[in-house]
Amino acid sequence: MKDIVTKGTLLALALTFSTLACKDSFLVVQPTGTLTSAQLSTKNGLEGLLISAYTELNGRGFSQTASSTNWMYGSIMGGEANKGSNAGDFNAITPFQRYEMLAASGELNARWNLMYEGISRANSVLRQLKTADATVSAADQARIGAEAKFLRAHYYFELKRTFNMVPYVDESVDYAAGITEIANSTDIWPKIEADFKAAYDVLPEVQTAAGRANKWAAATYLAKTYLYQKKYAEAKTLFDLVIASGKTSSGNKYSLYPQYGLVFSADNEKNDEIVFATQNVANAGSSDAASGDLNLNWPYNTGPAGPVGCCGFFQPSFELGNSFRTDATGLPLLDGSYNTGANQLKTDQGLASSAAFTPDAGNLDPRLDHSIGRRGIPYLDWQDFPGQDWIRDQAFGGPYAPKKYIYTKAQEARIADVSNWTKGWTGINVILIRYADVLLMAAECEVEVGSLERARALVNQIRTRAANPAGYVMKGTAPAAKYVISNYTAPWTDKAAARTAVQFERKLELSGEGHRFFDLVRWGIAGPVLNAYLTYEGAKLTNGLGGAKFTPNKNEYMPLPQTQIDLQGTAILKQNPGY
Repeated sequence: MKDIVTKGTLLALALTFSTLACKDSFLVVQPTGTLTSAQLSTKNGLEGLLISAYTELNGRGFSQTASSTNWMYGSIMGGEANKGSNAGDFNAITPFQRYEMLAASGELNARWNLMYEGISRANSVLRQLKTADATVSAADQARIGAEAKFLRAHYYFELKRTFNMVPYVDESVDYAAGITEIANSTDIWPKIEADFKAAYDVLPEVQTAAGRANKWAAATYLAKTYLYQKKYAEAKTLFDLVIASGKTSSGNKYSLYPQYGLVFSADNEKNDEIVFATQNVANAGSSDAASGDLNLNWPYNTGPAGPVGCCGFFQPSFELGNSFRTDATGLPLLDGSYNTGANQLKTDQGLASSAAFTPDAGNLDPRLDHSIGRRGIPYLDWQDFPGQDWIRDQAFGGPYAPKKYIYTKAQEARIADVSNWTKGWTGINVILIRYADVLLMAAECEVEVGSLERARALVNQIRTRAANPAGYVMKGTAPAAKYVISNYTAPWTDKAAARTAVQFERKLELSGEGHRFFDLVRWGIAGPVLNAYLTYEGAKLTNGLGGAKFTPNKNEYMPLPQTQIDLQGTAILKQNPGY
């Protein structure tokens, strides 16, 4: 052994000295833990770069509030939920529910950084594609590029509706070519449209993995981009195509899943209602593979009788609970009377869990009890929700707990990630767009182009599914509450009334899913709706919402992070009005 080592060492030295006599390339040493451009230009290298762009959909490495799930920006700011927990925990969220955001907010900077990180990763894919080697077929090059453009458009879409005017950086620009000199003076909607259109034209209908964007996800996003710009005719044309021919990435035609509550189940993550979702897995060696953006949004102090036990955030609002009241015929109270008198949902606010309480006995939309955890109603398969015992501070956050994207007791061993400080990290995928959303966006377009009866038919598809008794929350062998819901049977002849019905159906169907604030802004009604909400909710939760107000022509968009303005200068980045 010693001889072999010695002879090998002498040979190595001889080769070294002979090399020294010819050239000094031995001085060029590839740093450990890095990949060369040649490695990244292979099929595996490019796919790895692309997957890294997908990973930022749920905000990995950034604040829980920053991700595309939009539970803070869409739902808390939309009045569907309060921050919850108590006044002291993660109080950086409180200014957002009070519309008192400051440019110095670390949460805003995290949102900005996350979205641009996703864009940077997509741009890296597109840049690297130019040097793709022989292992990458022409078809794969086209598909990978289209997926990267889809993701880049998604991240810019989130930036656009959060901050409005933002710099647009594509793969042609890097740090050496003035990336920090790009101003936010040009509207980026045309760039977003172009990327989604490019993705739609190239992506296949069926993908190798269910989580990848396909042709129809791109079509849906392009139509949604038109909708946000009020290009209703263009949006309608695409939504009609998606409804007629759209398929999941697995190749199944889009459809509403028969039971509303099971759409969000961890055991049903490839159902045919999902257009695009984040992808997560539990216990894969690191919680980074799990969904951490919702890790605070669970009932508090549950012990083994409930899931996680931390941290009591994202408590549905009183106003949202009331919205599920139905009239004697099973229709919603579109006149706003759900917030008055006996129409208000009965709650256990201020009552100890040991005190007697009987749940509301009035007519209710069955989607209520799939969306909100409330006293006396089964909380999935754990137990009846006990009220105050599972609420951290009722006076600050109210009596409710979130219920979507909560794993069941039967799922816990498989779905909860145990590699971090809380089991709030999970393997549950979070849906960013689902077919019910498509139907309601299409209905909105039909209203605006004057096809009111087509809009009614689309809304009724949503309500028919909600009315399926097989999907009711049950208590023993009986429904857990008095669920009364029906379709709109009278023809829609008034455009304003039809618009109100469609908008309210989005509130009921998509509650807690991160859409509401952005909907209110694009509809131009954020000011009156949110100030009415603050008046009502603030009277009940004075600690968290008392005195809060929404300022029109300011609070529709967030202030640009001051950190970014400081880095680029006021000559490059212009702050939004009012901040």
